[in-house]
Amino acid sequence: MNGKKEKIIYWLPRVLGLVFVLFLSLFSLDVFGEFSGWHLVLALFMHLLPALILLGVIIIAWKYDLAGAAAFLFFAAFYTWQAGFDQPWSWYALISAPAAITGIAFLLSWLQKKKIL
Repeated sequence: MNGKKEKIIYWLPRVLGLVFVLFLSLFSLDVFGEFSGWHLVLALFMHLLPALILLGVIIIAWKYDLAGAAAFLFFAAFYTWQAGFDQPWSWYALISAPAAITGIAFLLSWLQKKKIL
């Protein structure tokens, strides 16, 4: 049973991170209705930039869990700060909460590797 728990704690943040990156990528689809030609390529790249950065974080965090924890928790806090504190709670629930949960999952994975958990 303990081995199964360790596998879940290992894989959970990685899967959550990939799903979150895919979710963020969906927001870039709105550029297809607004731009065309090279402007479309540039706009698509700019809209995908946060997702691409987080994908790079996941690649690094695959080996260094603490880096993933710090990056995802930072992203959650940064998004909340950038969006402002006067927005509807759903803005934070859709972006900051999944990022924070993924960061906590990476932290738990790191704690498990260090035999603290």
